Formats: sequence, structure tokens, C-alpha cells
Amino acid sequence: MDGPGRGDAAAPSGEPGPDPQLAVTMGFTGFGRKARTFDLEALFEQTRRTAVERSRKTLEAREKEEEMNREKELRRQTEDVEPTSSGSGAIRVRTESASRASSSSDSEDSSGSDDADDDEMIGPPLPQELTEDSAGRMEESVIGPFPPPHEEVESEDEDEDSEEEEESPVQKIPDSHEITLRHGTKTVSALGLDPSGARLVTGGYDYDVKFWDFAGMDASFKAFRSLQPCECHQIKSLQYSNTGDMILVVSGSSQAKVIDRDGFEVMECIKGDQYIVDMANTKGHTAMLHTGSWHPKVKGEFMTCSNDATVRTWDVENPKKQRSVFKPRTAQGKKVIPTTCTYSREGNLLAAACQDGSIQIWDRNMTVHPKFHYRQAHGGGTDTSCVAFSYDGAVLASRGGDDTLKLWDIRQFNKPLFSASDLPSLFPMTDCCFSPDDQLLVTGTSVQRGRGSGKLVFFERRTFQRVYEIDVTDASVVRCLWHPKLNQIMVGTGNGLAKVYYDPNKSQRGAKLCVVKTQRKAKQAETLTQDYIITPHALPMFREPRQRSTRKQLEKDRLDPLKSHKPEPPVAGPGRGGRVGTHGGTLSSYIVKNIALDKTDDSNPREAILRHAKAAEDNPYWVSPAYSKTQPQTMFAPVESDDEAKNEPEWKKRKI
Repeated sequence: MDGPGRGDAAAPSGEPGPDPQLAVTMGFTGFGRKARTFDLEALFEQTRRTAVERSRKTLEAREKEEEMNREKELRRQTEDVEPTSSGSGAIRVRTESASRASSSSDSEDSSGSDDADDDEMIGPPLPQELTEDSAGRMEESVIGPFPPPHEEVESEDEDEDSEEEEESPVQKIPDSHEITLRHGTKTVSALGLDPSGARLVTGGYDYDVKFWDFAGMDASFKAFRSLQPCECHQIKSLQYSNTGDMILVVSGSSQAKVIDRDGFEVMECIKGDQYIVDMANTKGHTAMLHTGSWHPKVKGEFMTCSNDATVRTWDVENPKKQRSVFKPRTAQGKKVIPTTCTYSREGNLLAAACQDGSIQIWDRNMTVHPKFHYRQAHGGGTDTSCVAFSYDGAVLASRGGDDTLKLWDIRQFNKPLFSASDLPSLFPMTDCCFSPDDQLLVTGTSVQRGRGSGKLVFFERRTFQRVYEIDVTDASVVRCLWHPKLNQIMVGTGNGLAKVYYDPNKSQRGAKLCVVKTQRKAKQAETLTQDYIITPHALPMFREPRQRSTRKQLEKDRLDPLKSHKPEPPVAGPGRGGRVGTHGGTLSSYIVKNIALDKTDDSNPREAILRHAKAAEDNPYWVSPAYSKTQPQTMFAPVESDDEAKNEPEWKKRKI
């Protein structure tokens, strides 16, 4: 029997103690006692034996089930096998293990209770159900229940049915809806989408780079920023880094630039010395760039290719010199210009296509000789516009200037796996890309102006059959990009448009965020002409009228010529108030108009002066009073008649 606990000791003498059941429930009886001890080695040994026994019985049940299946196959029965034996076996094994665990736990509890009689136990005892459940869970955690054979057969059948029910690759193309972003009037030659799919950046032959934010745009589809990072050079390539915080800008100049998400310049590659023969000894490119690409794993590393017959890798932290130089060569060992380049998905290989039609692939750490080299990949003298690795990294696609699209296995780089022709390409940056599930290959076609429409062409990767086409617009399709997270296709065209194809059910975010927003109307600027002072305690005679509407006040101020600064109308006539007329905008034109071309003839100026003599004599005001005493008598010449004037000789006549 347990000794009296603290609860019993606390009760005064002569009074009954607390209820034992309540004390056990509240834990009063456990205060001050010792903790229970368990033999862990015995528990582990018991669990191991139980697991071995259970595994043996499960294997026996599986063998019995296989024998039954063989007998049923011999009898050619098509009915499904009922999982009674294995299920009952599993239940039986589980029940026996549980009973064994419960018995062991009972024995442990009994031994523990005996120990607890001697050594006082802390806290109330655990319920028996909880103890049994914990023992069963421990057994299952050591070795889980084996699935019966019939469940495996059913799962295989379900997998086959699900494969049959899976959509074909064509049905996964998100082209049910589209939106159009107007970049400008010239070719959209570059597209870039950040890894999260929130922002799109477009560049074109008009030297502009425009930023589009899907979350911030409304149905008007307007770019929130436009800039010219490379001045008067056409934009050839735009690509976001793997972290999405920087954009690589490759233009027609010899210096690539890196800008941040807001368009501010981060770094600019240095220009090399064009008078050095060996291009490996210069610090940068010396001729026009073609394209560039970010490293998929290493932050801050990117590559560019140029007309100086080199492919160079760079580091954002060190813009004064490239990291490494790759020099493609022809079969005769001569220089050849690379037209496009890219990294593999893992970043350990660099692929470049050259003007002689070859495709050369280097190891990232070996810059001398290419690891894979195929000389006649495309027609010589044509610009291969794109090379792209598949997501699994085993296949390379190349878009040639010879109107072909080819698929290569880099493990056997001696001949193309597939080839498709009749794909016109008129631009040196025509794209090709893989679908996110690697089952389709997409490229665009070019057309002459007014001779049809550009298309997006889809090829199945396994058979390389042309399975689907999309008529984009009445211009060439230059760039195409299939984003894996958004499941949306971005297209750049030759008439200045950037289109986004999506499906509301298969695509996520992106264009779906802006099509649901209504176009915001431009608000009219409403400003007060003067500050309104509120004086609530002023007398009514000094109180200003409260302005009920700003628009009405603006209309009233517009009618007031002083407040609205209404311009004065032009002067009609010779002019007044120091202003000249409409016909004479300058002083010289005014003089010519009003003086030199004046046809009025004042032939007798003497009469014009003397006609005021009578008034001056009657009312002297200015000069005459001052000289009234000293002024001599005024004498004027007699007026001649017209007959006398006619008889005068010509030399006496007054000239006017």
C-alpha cells in the first residue's frame, strides 16, 4: 500500500482526506514521488522480435497469395483476386503484435507498479489505451506494414489507366487566350522574363527596352518604364539572371551591359584593343556582339559572342577583363564567327554555332579544344540563329539560317536525330525553345511583308512531327519563349508587337493578372486657384463663401480674364498703346507700313502750323507769357496766291 501523500498529510486530523479518484486525476498523489524507470534494452529486444515475426508472417501470406493467383490463372478466371488471406494475415499479424505489445506493456506495468509501490511514482498513471496505441505505433515505425500483392497489381492498373487518360502534348499547349503588348513600330528582337514570371522585358530595333509588370498592368497593357541603355544600337538579346535581380543587355555594340530590375546600369564590359592580332590577349570584345546568356548555376557569370571570332565569359564583379576566351576554328584552323551561344542546363558546357555551319561545344573549364564538334550541322555561310538545350540536358536543338530545325544528341554528336525543313528564317535571332515537360519543340517562321502571316510551329520531340501551328500575325515571328512556371508563351514579332498566349485553366499568374483589371481612366487635374481659409467664428460679412466644388470654381475662374490670364486679341489697324498692328510685327515693318508708304500729301505745312496761331494768341499758356515783354512783333511772310506760285521759276519752288 502506498503511504499517505501530501494531499493526505494536508488534511487536518479528524477530517476525511480528498477523494482518491480526484487526487489521481488532478495529480495530487504524485507530488514528491520518484519517476518510473523503464528497461530500454528489453523494450528494443521485444520490438525486434515482434518485427521479425511480423515480417515472416507477411511473407508467408504473400507466398500463399501468389499460389492462389497461379491457380486462378490456370483456371483462366477473369475475376479480381479477393484480398482476404493477405488482409486477414496482415490484420492477424497486427492484432497479435498489438496483443503481444499489450501483454508486454501489462507485464511492464505490473512490474512498474510493483516498483512504484516501493519507489513512489510521479504523476498519475497513463491510461491503458494510450499505452497500447503507443506500443503499436512504435512497432509500425520500426518496420512498416507490407502492402499486400493485390494492392500492387491494382496500383499498376491504375497507373496504366492514368497514362491513357493523360492529355496529349498538343492539348497542353496554352493558346486559348492571348494579349497583345505594343512595344513600338519596329521589330521586337529580344524578350526576357524573370524566373518568377512577374516582369517581362522587351527590346527592339528602335533601341528601346521596355518593362512590363503583369501584376501592375491593367487592360490598357502599357509598359511602366522605357529606356535606351545602349543609345543608338539595336537590342539583340535580353535575359534575366537566375536570381531575377539583373538583366543582360546585348546590343549591336561591342560592349555588353548589365542593368538591374529598374533599368539602372550595374556594369559595362570593357572594350578590347582592336589592333592586337590574338584576340585572347585582349580584355574584351572588339567587334559587334550577337547574343549572350547567363550561367544557370553561378550567380554573376555570363557569356557573349562577337564578330571578333571569340566567345567570352564574364563576371559582374570584374567588368575590366573577361574570365575566359573560347576561339572557334574551322577545319583548316582559321577563325570563324560565332552567331549564337548558350550554356547547358547544368552550366558545365558551352555551345556555340558558327557561320561555317558548325556547332562547337566546349567544357567550361577547357578553353582550347571543343569537347564536341560537328562541321556540317547547317549550311555554310548561313547564320544559325539559336541553339537550346532541353531540360534533361541530353538533347540540343539548333535553328539554322538555312530554314531548318535540327535535334542533336550530345552523347552521339555525329549526326542529327531529326531534321525539319521549310521553316523560313529572315532574322539572325529567330528562336527555338522546349516546352516545360520536354515533349514539344517550338520555333517561329518568317514571312515577307504582305505575303502571309508568321507562325509558331510545334514539333513533338520523340517523332519530330509537326503537330500544331499558331498563326500569330501578318509579320515574322522572331522571338518565342515558353515560361515553365507560368506555362505561357511569349512571342516577339516583326511589326513591333509582343504577344502572350495563355490558358485560364492551364496557366498561372502572368497575363491572367492584368486581363481582369479594368482600364483606369485619366483623372482631370483638379487644383484650387487660391487657398481657402476656413473661419468658422467670423461674422457673416467677413466670411468667405465655401467652395462646394473645385470644378465649378475652375469654370468661374476661366471666365475671369484676370485669373485665367486670357491673352489679348491682336490689334486691328495701325496700332495703339505702344502695340503694333497685326501686319507689322516689328518696328521696321511698322515704319514701312505707316510712314514710308503713307500716301497722304501735306503740301502746305505753314498753314498746318498757323491754324493754331489764333488759339495760341487768345489763350497763351506755356511760352508766350514768359516772353511777353521781350518778344518782338511776329511778322509772317505774305501768302502768295496760286497764280503767283505758278509764275515762279522751277528753282524757287519749295521742294517737299
